[in-house]
Amino acid sequence: MISIVIPIHNEEPSILPLYDRLTAVLEQIHRPYEIIFVDDASTDRSFLLLANLAEIDGRLKIIRLRRNFGQTAALAAGFDEAQGSVVISLDGDLQHAPEDIPALLAKIDQGYDIASGWRRERIDNLVTRKVPSRIANWLMAKASGVELHDFGTTFKAYRAEILKEIRLYGDLHRFIPALASYYGARIAEVPIQNLPRGAGGSHYGLGRTFRVLLDIITIRFLLTYATRPMHFFGKLGLLSTTVGGLIMGFMFLYRITGHEILLNHGPLLIAGGLLLLAGLMMFSTGLLGEVLTRIYFEGQERRIYAVREVRSRRDAKAADGAR
Repeated sequence: MISIVIPIHNEEPSILPLYDRLTAVLEQIHRPYEIIFVDDASTDRSFLLLANLAEIDGRLKIIRLRRNFGQTAALAAGFDEAQGSVVISLDGDLQHAPEDIPALLAKIDQGYDIASGWRRERIDNLVTRKVPSRIANWLMAKASGVELHDFGTTFKAYRAEILKEIRLYGDLHRFIPALASYYGARIAEVPIQNLPRGAGGSHYGLGRTFRVLLDIITIRFLLTYATRPMHFFGKLGLLSTTVGGLIMGFMFLYRITGHEILLNHGPLLIAGGLLLLAGLMMFSTGLLGEVLTRIYFEGQERRIYAVREVRSRRDAKAADGAR
């Protein structure tokens, strides 16, 4: 079965056209499917429209979050609810064409674990979207070792077992292929259409670029040092301690030969002391990281979202508290 996961936040004008186009494509594929809309606390009539659709279509499931948790959390909620062996995610603003779904599925059928959309011909603003996106994608490819042209698009198809290995936090949904590569996932890129928004405005701006750069650093650390943080902090600590120790050793020899240290080499003495302290702090951070890593992997499961209710003709139910 195919599960379609669509995060929604104030997309009222796009919901009905998206549903019509999506069901038309899925009917032509001739596979069982379900469509999961995740309403990320919309303030317009998005949830009402979705709830009405769920009353007439048993293949729809609507998840309503208690507050606006963000796109990563909304996708995580949809992934956790999905029952299909193949999960496809796309945005709800009609910038992703449902007609491209068969091309993504074709790559999965060829044996790939992830089919990632590639907006080869982008229609976004050159300065605020295109150039920052190209830089971020290049950095991400170098940091992760996954040669994709477009990490940012939500339009991707996954084998369900791959998603079960990944826990999403922060804004890391755009880097799922990089995280999946850690588990040996086979990834293919599929050119997709990049359509203008039917209505409304983008929820992202130039300010997102800085958050993406920080996420790239996070991904690099997770892929390389997540299970061995001491290898990262230890290297820095060893370098800092060695340089600081050499400086302090030189200062000691300089002092016992009868020279005045503070007057002649005060700044160097301070630098040596700071480097020694920084080295000890790095070692301590590495040890704490090792402990936290074990707590993370051995601790209890926790989710990054809370569901208010789930609407489905097949399985209507209300969530009681945070899940």
